[in-house]
Amino acid sequence: SAPPGVLPRCCRVPLRGGAARPPPGLPLAPCRAFSNNKIQVELDQSSGIATMKFKSPPVNSLSLDFLTEFCISLEKLENDRACRGVIFTSAVPKIFSSGLDIMEMYGKSTEHYAEFWRAVQEMWLRLYGSNMVTVAAVNGSSPAGGCLIALSCDYRIMVENPKFSIGLNEAQLGIVAPFWFKDTFVNTVGHRVAERSLQLGSLHPAPEALKFGLVDELVPEEKLHEKALAVMAQWLALPDHARQLTKSMMRKAVLDRLVAHREEDIQNFISFISKESIQKSLRMYMEMLKKKKS
Repeated sequence: SAPPGVLPRCCRVPLRGGAARPPPGLPLAPCRAFSNNKIQVELDQSSGIATMKFKSPPVNSLSLDFLTEFCISLEKLENDRACRGVIFTSAVPKIFSSGLDIMEMYGKSTEHYAEFWRAVQEMWLRLYGSNMVTVAAVNGSSPAGGCLIALSCDYRIMVENPKFSIGLNEAQLGIVAPFWFKDTFVNTVGHRVAERSLQLGSLHPAPEALKFGLVDELVPEEKLHEKALAVMAQWLALPDHARQLTKSMMRKAVLDRLVAHREEDIQNFISFISKESIQKSLRMYMEMLKKKKS
């Protein structure tokens, strides 16, 4: 299998009109356009709008497999001239994404931590820097890495349900949100809200998330997709090049900062996550989750 963020050979052929064309002699099946295990992708060619639905129960956690599929799906859409925008949402009830998969960060080798963290970086670099219009249709709770996915989109719509919350709650797990999570958060909600929220590891119920600007709009669940399409139409009404250049200008410094310090960021993650105290915190958190389930 290809390393995270790198397309398998059969999928590197740019897609046109939603159909993959594998090179001669390679089977068609692995390259069916937009079909994989953890993410369902549908492209409406008449509107140019794709929907990426996370379908990795129970909680759409960002495992290495999920992140790899995410990057491949996004690259396929980016290469497809028919596609101009993507709506991200969940096929799992009550949860958008629970964030990074703790099992990928507990009791593994340094090589595994490096591969996993590179995949997390790749997901963010592709999404935050995407040329397409990106809309998060948040139809459930979205802590940590799930929040990062939403923050990385151009627009965020959340279901109007106070039971659903969103935020970068890493501090609650005894871990620290990396600088590029922090930069994305600050650019969305401002320095003071971000500082307080990150230090406390806060998860904000939907109405509070709206108040702080963490999400742009709240809608009833049955209106979510319709609203996402309406927002998308508004963004797509602009000439692509003007919108893309503006987006790049606004986001370039933050993206460049990670690109320049990518290996250093991976090494920092490895040394941090390998510490006995951090492994202990993760173990305690997993035990707490097990007790909650039982």
